[in-house]
Amino acid sequence: QVQLVESGGGLVQAGGSLRLSCAASGSIFSIGAMGWYRQAPGRVREWVATILNIGSTNYADSVKGRFTISRDNAKNTVYLQMNSLKPQDTAVYYCNTNAHGPGGVRDYWGQGTQVTVSS
Repeated sequence: QVQLVESGGGLVQAGGSLRLSCAASGSIFSIGAMGWYRQAPGRVREWVATILNIGSTNYADSVKGRFTISRDNAKNTVYLQMNSLKPQDTAVYYCNTNAHGPGGVRDYWGQGTQVTVSS
């Protein structure tokens, strides 16, 4: 199996910064795209950013210019640097990857990490 473990969430004031990390472990044959999603209370989960294994990145319009996604392929880890945080960024942030594990190629999700931005 493949496990994803996020860390780095917390409480921050508006305008502040946080850095999220997500490490993949387990029986991994290969990892493709890695990304971040978020879900605010009462809302559907939304895509935030994606990075391919060649380093190409894409961002949701709501975070473009404020968030930066990066990855360390040697560590099977993806990061999300979040700057200029706003109260509307408050959500549980989930890591996602498309990986080749024992069961074949499929999507995997982390357990989520809470980010709270106070005004």
